[in-house]
Amino acid sequence: MQYLIGFTIAVFIALTGVGAGTITTPVLILFLDVPAAIAVSVGLMFSAAVKLVLVPTQIWRRQVNWRTLGFMLLGGVPGVLAGSLLLKHFVNAGSQMVIDATLGVILVFTSIWQIAFSFRPQQEQRPRRDRSHVLPWLMFPVGAEVGFSSAGAGALGSAALLGLTPLSPAQVVGTDIAFGFLVSLIGSGAHWFSHASDPQLLNHLIVGGLAGAVVGTLIAGKIPKRPLRFALWVWLLIIGGQFLYRAVHAFPR
Repeated sequence: MQYLIGFTIAVFIALTGVGAGTITTPVLILFLDVPAAIAVSVGLMFSAAVKLVLVPTQIWRRQVNWRTLGFMLLGGVPGVLAGSLLLKHFVNAGSQMVIDATLGVILVFTSIWQIAFSFRPQQEQRPRRDRSHVLPWLMFPVGAEVGFSSAGAGALGSAALLGLTPLSPAQVVGTDIAFGFLVSLIGSGAHWFSHASDPQLLNHLIVGGLAGAVVGTLIAGKIPKRPLRFALWVWLLIIGGQFLYRAVHAFPR
């Protein structure tokens, strides 16, 4: 089952570009009953492993803007550490209801934003003014979201780069992948040192994920990306609703 989950997630990553952490953590919690802290840790490590394959290619193609990446990390690194510590605090306090509610809100908000964004007409014009200095302030909450839930780096990072920098679409993708890899790596390290990890589960996901990445890459050109992304975000919206339902159901009466 774990191999199949890793395979399926990797296929969707190859077909849609949606980050590994966004899908992995809710699936592990809801379908395999993995504790939240371990699910987030494994999601971050799985995300880092998948992006480790992609980052060298982006660097070789010179699609990573190092200056912009530095601004992103200036806020993202403290954010991911803060999010990891916050999750650890809630886990130690036994506040599963708060964890479910927060994960639900993150998934619902991100899904609604992405669904609404998919209906916007595509625009070719790029902003002329570079406002990269604003990125550290925006990337702190994004990093905190990644540290708490392993989700958000790809979708929200790309949106920030598109709105605040004059980077080309290829540079937006490359820089965002590098950012997602580094914050996932740092976040997974923070969770690892807090002993929230499951190496066997992670290995199974990676083995299935490698096969899924190959299959997804082979069929990527034959399947339209936009409808599949839309369907995936609708599904994640439903998953987010399930987390919120669990939180409300667990609320003491």
